[in-house]
Amino acid sequence: MEEFLPFLFNGLSISSILLLTAIGLSIVFGMMGVINFAHGEFIMIGCYSTYIVSLVMGGEGTWLTLIIAFFLSFILSFSIGFLVEKFIIKRLYARPLDSILATWGVSLILQQVARNIFGSNNVNAPMPKILNNGWKISEDITLPYNRLFIILISILVCLFVYYFMYKTPKGRILQSVMQNRSMAACIGINTKKADAFTFSFGCGLAGIAGICISMLGSIGPSTGQNYIIDTFLVVILGGIGGLRGSILGALLIGISSPFIENFTTSSMAKVIILCLVLITLQYKPQGLSPMKDRTID
Repeated sequence: MEEFLPFLFNGLSISSILLLTAIGLSIVFGMMGVINFAHGEFIMIGCYSTYIVSLVMGGEGTWLTLIIAFFLSFILSFSIGFLVEKFIIKRLYARPLDSILATWGVSLILQQVARNIFGSNNVNAPMPKILNNGWKISEDITLPYNRLFIILISILVCLFVYYFMYKTPKGRILQSVMQNRSMAACIGINTKKADAFTFSFGCGLAGIAGICISMLGSIGPSTGQNYIIDTFLVVILGGIGGLRGSILGALLIGISSPFIENFTTSSMAKVIILCLVLITLQYKPQGLSPMKDRTID
């Protein structure tokens, strides 16, 4: 048990981070069909939000600065995502290759803006001191509070997204556009406004993921790129557009990673996981839990 528990905890913490980064991308991809290569940069915006708030409030990490950073990261990422959708993405619907190239260009621009503002070197975002400690279960096992906090945040975000998507009128509108865009337009839903909100909302969720990533170490202009490949794997494996698929994909990839790395190297573990994902897609091309589409009926 003392050997199994650390692997399980590391897997759950990795899964929670992947889930936070994948939820927004899955919603955007499922509803709009846009492959957002700049998703990692919206994660980076969230990372720098904590750093900005701590500088403004004296350079120390407190619970107040962390709470403000959560709101700031969501608002900044949401606003920048809205501008990107309004001036770039909106003109590239039904042109997937062009949207890939455009979002890749946005990614490079945002990275360079971050370098011009904060410099090329990585910085540390101050956090509440208690998050640097851990819960000592035994002499050999200590669970870091920062990773426990990230798991809690991922659960709260999932509950919020579930409530918003399935229990509110706005969420039901977004679901109707996901399931049948033409029929939603016929009953009077403004699909363009729904697209703009969806893209911005997905970017805002990526900003919240950035806050959690900044708890784990130093951050820099390319921090988001370290997670974008695994995020795409989670979305593709779980199934595009659904919350359940994102949770399932994040758990499978996150928990399997530390176990495979125990017998191989981290690079080989990524290769093995990629091969397993490819094999799974041969039998489940739409992912393990794809969103139901009413156009199929």
